[in-house]
Amino acid sequence: MSLSRIWVIAINVFKEVIRDRVLYLIAIYAVLLFAIAALLPDVAAGAEEKITLDLGLAGIHILGLVVTVFVGTGLINKEIEKRTVLVLISKPVSRLEFILGKHVGLSAVLAVLMTLLTAIYLAVLIINEISFTLSSLLIAVFFTFLEMVLLTAAALLFGVFTSSLLATLLTIGVYLMGHLSQDIVAFGKLSENAGFQRVANGMYLILPDLERLNLRNEAVYGMTLLPSTPELIGHFAYSLLYIALLLSISVAIFSRRQF
Repeated sequence: MSLSRIWVIAINVFKEVIRDRVLYLIAIYAVLLFAIAALLPDVAAGAEEKITLDLGLAGIHILGLVVTVFVGTGLINKEIEKRTVLVLISKPVSRLEFILGKHVGLSAVLAVLMTLLTAIYLAVLIINEISFTLSSLLIAVFFTFLEMVLLTAAALLFGVFTSSLLATLLTIGVYLMGHLSQDIVAFGKLSENAGFQRVANGMYLILPDLERLNLRNEAVYGMTLLPSTPELIGHFAYSLLYIALLLSISVAIFSRRQF
């Protein structure tokens, strides 16, 4: 494995996605957040600070998800459909380098996007004199980024062997089920159906538990409600392990495809 070849692929992905005007989302986010912060004092009856904090983090999450799902699912599938993958694999580039390069490139786009969105978010809070705890908000944004990187790995996996539309639907399904997996297990425990309990437990083991990375609600109240440092480290390690697993499966499937 050559880090230089991975880096070249990642840079190409980064430039390609940026050329697709993804960063226009930043302007949309800024306009909406400034407008919301200006209008809320007239309608929120004293709850405008909490609502602005919540909506700002939710906006970062939603825009990151949009880029992850609709760009990530097409990164490899588009190469396959246009047959440009034949040019790449004919060169001294392994399937592993190809997958990792795509993942690193989109992850870099997400890092830049979410950094700029966070800067705008903090600027809105400061301009409107809304009290906040910087460390808790940054932790929440970082774990949101980890969630998007994990979903990027899932999007690449589905893009390896399905169409763009199906890969998009499957990635959205993983996102939804990943956030509901704990509730499904809890519901299975309440159910008296042993078969449903086995299905619920099986889904929890297979699907990523994305609620581990969802710290947005707790972050707006400061550091007091956030998990302890060992728990945060555990959630971080969990996300890295899952990302590595998804990428490994992607490489294994991609290596078996004939073009």
